[in-house]
Amino acid sequence: MEAALGIAVCALGMGLAILFCCYRYFREQDLVMEDAAAQIRAFISGKWDARIDCDEEGEMYRLFHEVNSLATILNAKARKEGESRQFLQNTISDISHQLKTPLAALNIYNGIMQTEAGAGELSTIREFTDLSEQELDRIETLVQNLLKIAKFDAGSIVMEKQEENVAKMMADVERQFSFRAKQEEKELLFSGSEALFFFCDRGWLTEAVGNLVKNALDHTKRGDRVLVEWGQSAQVLYITVQDTGSGIHPEDLHHIFKRFYRSRYAKDTQGIGLGLSLAKSIAMAHDGTITADSRPGEKTTFAMNFLIPTKL
Repeated sequence: MEAALGIAVCALGMGLAILFCCYRYFREQDLVMEDAAAQIRAFISGKWDARIDCDEEGEMYRLFHEVNSLATILNAKARKEGESRQFLQNTISDISHQLKTPLAALNIYNGIMQTEAGAGELSTIREFTDLSEQELDRIETLVQNLLKIAKFDAGSIVMEKQEENVAKMMADVERQFSFRAKQEEKELLFSGSEALFFFCDRGWLTEAVGNLVKNALDHTKRGDRVLVEWGQSAQVLYITVQDTGSGIHPEDLHHIFKRFYRSRYAKDTQGIGLGLSLAKSIAMAHDGTITADSRPGEKTTFAMNFLIPTKL
């Protein structure tokens, strides 16, 4: 009887010891997994040097080693992509600045020739100096847009946002293009709420709308109309630019926001294929969207939509 009781006590003791050892083992494993998860979360949050301790042996530590190797590869790739973006930005910036000097000189020379041609009534020279001035303007626009897009790609653009009156921003755009519209005998109309405010970067948003208006003027003819409207629907601010110009062919609609895209149906020589792409980048930087709808030969409508945060 006593022997059986002793055996039972020993078995119970051994069982408790085994349970205690199992508890300690799984507890240690749980702590190791928690630490590994914490290191992974730190890496995802931007702590690129975060690594899991994997100095011991075992299948789990071999897995940790592979995770560390993956983190190292991702770090190297991200660093390489960052260097490539920076190189692209620096290269385009250097090219842009190098082009500014000869462009300024050419504009001066062209202005002198126009003055001399006007004084001497040399109509042929005057005609060609006017054409060269248009091409110089196109080159300057290209250089400026390339530089802006390079900055967006490199992530070096910082949006300085504050509450802005949308009507006043649209008035800036109207002043920018009213003279051109008058010279080309096109109707430029602006319509929208005078009391609508939006948290945005004024300079960049007017740049985006200006690019849409310029695109509309580029693809309209004498007597056509360009209408800019803005307003609020529910919690969405919308800005639309509609023209009664040549329209966009259906196969081009999905490509018009691509850089340097030129439709095979385009018959005009205006536009360099960067304005719409830049407008899209600006809209996205404001957490907005931009879409296009068109009926060839009738009208084209570009719409930018921005979510207005609910005030709690």
